[in-house]
Amino acid sequence: MRHFRLWLACVTLAAAVAPLRAQERVGVVASFSILGDFVVNVGGDRVSVTTLVGPDGDVHVYTPAPADARKVADAKLLIVNGLGLEGWLPRLLQSSGSKAPIIIATKGIAPLAAGSDTDPHAWQSVADAKIYVANISDALAAADPAGAEVFRENAKAYSAKLDGLDREVREAVAKIPPDRRKVISTHGAFGYFASAYGIQFIAPLGVSTESEASARAIAGIITQIRKEKIPAVFLENISDPRLIRRIAAETGARVGGTLYSDSLTGEKGDAPTYIELVRHNIKALTSALAD
Repeated sequence: MRHFRLWLACVTLAAAVAPLRAQERVGVVASFSILGDFVVNVGGDRVSVTTLVGPDGDVHVYTPAPADARKVADAKLLIVNGLGLEGWLPRLLQSSGSKAPIIIATKGIAPLAAGSDTDPHAWQSVADAKIYVANISDALAAADPAGAEVFRENAKAYSAKLDGLDREVREAVAKIPPDRRKVISTHGAFGYFASAYGIQFIAPLGVSTESEASARAIAGIITQIRKEKIPAVFLENISDPRLIRRIAAETGARVGGTLYSDSLTGEKGDAPTYIELVRHNIKALTSALAD
């Protein structure tokens, strides 16, 4: 009987603690899936993460739903990319009435220019991804001081994985002959990757998928592919594939597969996490370019 009472007390205590722990979690809203993955890795069990633009979603052209305003209103912390990526954010903030702190995850990153625009895709450099992680760790520590040490340790462990990932990318690129380090992608999402790792990306669209490729731009790229013998063109998971397939058909360039630029996939896809996204992309690039 004594053992039964002890067991019952333990079960009752566990039941009482479980909802308390759930309530203590920091409610974080991340603007898109890649940021959401960073927050999960840093926050662990101490955060509850909601992502506005989900898997395979295009953050450039996203239209917030009324439910998004409610999510933002309920959040303790809102983490966004910045650099002009979330053009829809001011309207969403206004409609939500949220007073939650807004964390710009790209703080401290030197932005790249893309013509007259700022390139917002800084996560494509793994070294810059570590800055995202540090900013998120600081923000979570400020929101939940009791978990500060946990966030720092999680960020340190995840950053070590990113260091290894960065080495993987550099070793893979080194196997590609220098004269073959050129590809065509749909929109200008890989400027930071190009700057960090030395592969040239040419895109008919600008840094936002909201733009449309002009006939002149497409003709120029077709000419460039033929002149420079650019070996491969790539689709993107967030973009209409017809433009790239047309360019491939007219030039004979190989379609090297799909690159993941602005979004993760679902759990069963090729890129359900940021690390898997980068690994998928570098594998696709080296497979197409190292021949």
